[in-house]
Amino acid sequence: MTIDLIALGAAAKTASRLLAQKTTDEKNALLLALAAAVDTEAEVILAANAVDLEAAKANGTTEALLDRLTLSEARLAAITSDVRAVTTLPDPVGEIFNAKLLPSGLKLHQRRVPLGVLGVIYEARPNVTVDIASLALKTGNAVILRGGSETLRTNTALVTAMQKVLPKDAVQLIASPDRGLVSELLQLHQYVDMIIPRGGAGLHDFCRRNSTIPVIIGGIGVCHLFVDASADQEKAILVIVNAKCRRPSVCNSLDTLLVHETIAEAFLPQVKAALAERGVCFVDDEFDTEWMSLTLGIKVVKSLDEAIAHIQAHSSQHTDGILTQSDTNAARFIAEIDSAAVFVNCSTGFNDGGQFGLGAEVAISTQKLHARGPMGLEALTTYKWVGSGDYLVRE
Repeated sequence: MTIDLIALGAAAKTASRLLAQKTTDEKNALLLALAAAVDTEAEVILAANAVDLEAAKANGTTEALLDRLTLSEARLAAITSDVRAVTTLPDPVGEIFNAKLLPSGLKLHQRRVPLGVLGVIYEARPNVTVDIASLALKTGNAVILRGGSETLRTNTALVTAMQKVLPKDAVQLIASPDRGLVSELLQLHQYVDMIIPRGGAGLHDFCRRNSTIPVIIGGIGVCHLFVDASADQEKAILVIVNAKCRRPSVCNSLDTLLVHETIAEAFLPQVKAALAERGVCFVDDEFDTEWMSLTLGIKVVKSLDEAIAHIQAHSSQHTDGILTQSDTNAARFIAEIDSAAVFVNCSTGFNDGGQFGLGAEVAISTQKLHARGPMGLEALTTYKWVGSGDYLVRE
């Protein structure tokens, strides 16, 4: 099947202008209709997912990735429940802020508006298809989706269901495994306003190097916890086990554990035993890998200085934390670790839009422009300056 991306982009731009004018009530009604449509087509969607899973198994896909690919009745119900939850979130579009009256007589404020058209390139997880569509709709944005070839049938079934109840071209899918289409999408700067890649480091790097559109970089975790000499060791073990084992395949799971040398002899055997019970294996010579599995890098360090230096050298600036009873060391760690989320005495797993009270998450950005950390609805908006006067002229 030939896909005309220019026509697809132009249609998305037209749709975005119509979506931008919809009221909050109108957008919420669309979201409820979207959730109902997916529920109605559940049997078709799950059948498509079963075919994708069989193909993935035949291709030797890992168990961790198969789990991310899998939909079930319960998982699909959870996805549509999340869509309905988005209707309860505050709508950022139209918010007025920084209002002021200038000495010239100019009345000025900033007003939140949709970004326009989002291009989302992602791998493995079919839930992203619905999540992104719902968040885009809530913020008045159109979206072009390009999922991985391993979920093509599932994504096609999901988007077909959603398109039955949504405005024309509001949500579109590049329904082809042709990787050349990704390169073409990255060049549609006249139609697409932001690219959001969700996948491995290779995908992010490819988008960054080849896009003429602003790219949100994130979701790549090489996450650290440093166990300070003063840490409560019993409580620290609970945090480490949670950070590594709760969901090892996600981007905020723990990748490297740093332990102060003065407690290493007593502490490391305890933490290794607790982790080994849960199937974790250990390495001590690889610190630049996002494991996304039950593998953990461990290093003994001589000081807080060495721990900070190690994190600065190896972190992806996603999530890093310290376990300590020292307020001084905690303050230094916060000041010197330049990551999107920095934690003191808590699991790296808390770097999540839902846990941060955002209600929903588009991605976790590790860059510094526009958005950083978990991206909620506000991150899918920009703003315009609005000025007014009484036939005001500038001197």
